[in-house]
Amino acid sequence: MKRLSLALAGAASVAFLVGTSVAAPPAPEPVLDGQTYVYRVQAPLGQKAQDLLAQGFDVLEQRDGTDLFVLGTKDVHGKLAAAGFPGTVEKVMPPSRFAPSTRGTGINETYYGGYRTLKAHHRHLDQVGFRYARLATVVDYGDSWRKTQGAGGYDLKAICLTRKTPGDCRLTPTARKPRFLVSAQIHAREITTGDMAWRWIDHLTTGYGRDREVTELLDTTEVWVIPIANPDGVHIVQSGGDTPVLQRKNANHTNGPRQCPTAEDPSAQIGIDLNRNLSVQWGDNGTSSDPCSQIYRGPEPDSEVETKALEKLFRSLFPDKRGPGDTTPADPDTRGMVVTMHSALNVVLLPWGYTTTPSPNDGPLRAMAKDMAQLAGPDWQYGQPGELLYTAGGSIDDWVYGELGVPHFTWEVGNWQGDCAGFLPAYSCQDGHWAKVKPMLTYAARKAANPYGGS
Repeated sequence: MKRLSLALAGAASVAFLVGTSVAAPPAPEPVLDGQTYVYRVQAPLGQKAQDLLAQGFDVLEQRDGTDLFVLGTKDVHGKLAAAGFPGTVEKVMPPSRFAPSTRGTGINETYYGGYRTLKAHHRHLDQVGFRYARLATVVDYGDSWRKTQGAGGYDLKAICLTRKTPGDCRLTPTARKPRFLVSAQIHAREITTGDMAWRWIDHLTTGYGRDREVTELLDTTEVWVIPIANPDGVHIVQSGGDTPVLQRKNANHTNGPRQCPTAEDPSAQIGIDLNRNLSVQWGDNGTSSDPCSQIYRGPEPDSEVETKALEKLFRSLFPDKRGPGDTTPADPDTRGMVVTMHSALNVVLLPWGYTTTPSPNDGPLRAMAKDMAQLAGPDWQYGQPGELLYTAGGSIDDWVYGELGVPHFTWEVGNWQGDCAGFLPAYSCQDGHWAKVKPMLTYAARKAANPYGGS
């Protein structure tokens, strides 16, 4: 009954996600070709929400009572109605306010008003590794799909930050120190998250020896950061310059049309949703077998080189502390913590993601999620995805916790209202996001030493 009451409370209280619209004038009908709209669609928690996802629409991580929200062009309005989900226009996404395509070079190369390009992110890691050699170790943990095909592509890079002593930052699960890992931009278009990762790296390296909290953390903990988990997808995003492409998935086009966007569905795109491709509950609710769907799960579990590399890295960093079966709890002495940052919703999500049934470690997981949400601010919520949004299989959340017993949380940073709304907020909005994310990251890193053992 505890879970049910929370679910009802969450559904009743998430009006903050989109604001109160009772007195608002009727939303306009879609009229412009090429314009991006957010549609409000009635899809209550449960089967109706899952049915909407199964239709292949670009359903946002956003809910207001019984309504979900769908991103799409003018044509999506009619497609929603034909599928039995008549929608109204909630919002017309504003066009870019910037003129030039890219600025600067190397580590200073930016797009869309200040966001760092892939080149800048990789140069940043290399620069940090050189300048802070006693703290930083840069790790190449794999290759992107395009790189494996000889079609450009990128290394998959992480950085380990700690006051280095013998044995630190090695790819072995028997590490002396507890480990906290945070990753960003596994959904490429969620560009806020890559900037949060950049700031977290700089906060730790410039703060060591000056900031007591940072110094104590790096003296006792390995902090791992993956600033760009989906580099091929991010390359597609930044290729639009100051009109970024809303690419969610990776760039693997071999399981369907080489180009998905058509006159019938301009919002469709190539690639596999890496956060639906992992082996735990792969193919469950909230995924699609359509290669052009935003939530295409891939042809089989772990089909993508990016997800294989992530799973290998996780196994190299954390010992397996949970037995088989969904009802077996992780050992009380489990160490470690993983956070995957997404946008844009202002929620902290905890396992399980594929079902509304609580995980066997639900008590401490929920308590940590509550703490993080409270640190972020009064407009943040917490709970399982099925309590606040919908269920989905094949996610990193359920893989990390399900396979290893390590706590995993998804943070949805941002919202869909105001000047800083959506996947592409102005770069000036990131100062406000960072003020909320920094204390959450610090809390999560400190919990890595004993996450299930209380404070």
